[in-house]
Amino acid sequence: MGHGHHHGTAAGRHRRRLVVVLAVTVSVVVLQVVGGLLSGSLALLADAGHLLTDATGIGIALGATALAARPPTKARTYGLQRAEVLAALANALLLGALAVWVVVEAVRRWGDPPPVSAGLMLVVASVGGVANLVCLLVLRDAQRESLNVRGAYLEVLGDLLGSAAVVVAGVVVATTGYTRADAVASVLIGVLVLPRAWALLRTVVDVLLEATPRDVDLDDVRAHMLGVHGVVDVHDLHAWTITSGVPALSAHVVVDDECIATGRSGQVLDALGRCLAGHFDLEHCTFQLEPVGHRVHELSQHD
Repeated sequence: MGHGHHHGTAAGRHRRRLVVVLAVTVSVVVLQVVGGLLSGSLALLADAGHLLTDATGIGIALGATALAARPPTKARTYGLQRAEVLAALANALLLGALAVWVVVEAVRRWGDPPPVSAGLMLVVASVGGVANLVCLLVLRDAQRESLNVRGAYLEVLGDLLGSAAVVVAGVVVATTGYTRADAVASVLIGVLVLPRAWALLRTVVDVLLEATPRDVDLDDVRAHMLGVHGVVDVHDLHAWTITSGVPALSAHVVVDDECIATGRSGQVLDALGRCLAGHFDLEHCTFQLEPVGHRVHELSQHD
């Protein structure tokens, strides 16, 4: 017996925000590539590569939300909602690869740093910083709901810090002539990227392994379910995430003999659904109602 309903993914609800951020990010990438080539700044080129990876990730996320919106089929009963999770996985791997490239290139240039035009470097980095700040404001609220939007938000936050590092390096080069500051800024950008890539990858792995959502306490869920009139036991309780913003739960619910005799099974299902939707925002729930003593007939028993 089941209770629940299907709803759109969180990233899909914020598609327009992602489109705005993508447009701004691509514009800044072009500006930083041109500025990096003209100024000779590795930090600007590294930041441009970082931004390009971000733009690619956002583009993947947008494509994934379109796939996730497709209706379910007999072969894929959840549709393609987990395309968003796979997109986030690709994004995390891209971020990690970029971080390694930046560090390697910075080390290579350390021994023979090329000349750098500090003025142009400062102007381009400042424009990029302002653009990153705008993108942060666009994504600030939406990032709490969606894995992919959160990934984009973290990327933009890292971009803002990267732009700040480039600005500082530009000031150092302009005032002291120490051109290795450009390589130092590049390494800092790489160091900023790695923790973000790891955090996003860890979240994706949790979803793919169907780990219990971090904001769901199964002991608390069980206690609320046992508080529903007619419920005497709950076992085989599982909670997982289909995709960001779409948690799911299943459970075997033992009801008393009076509930079965008086035909109140439907009322129990409704009460359980209201309880979990209201207290835990769990709307996609499946319950198997069982009489007392039925559990001994089950071949597989686990809590």
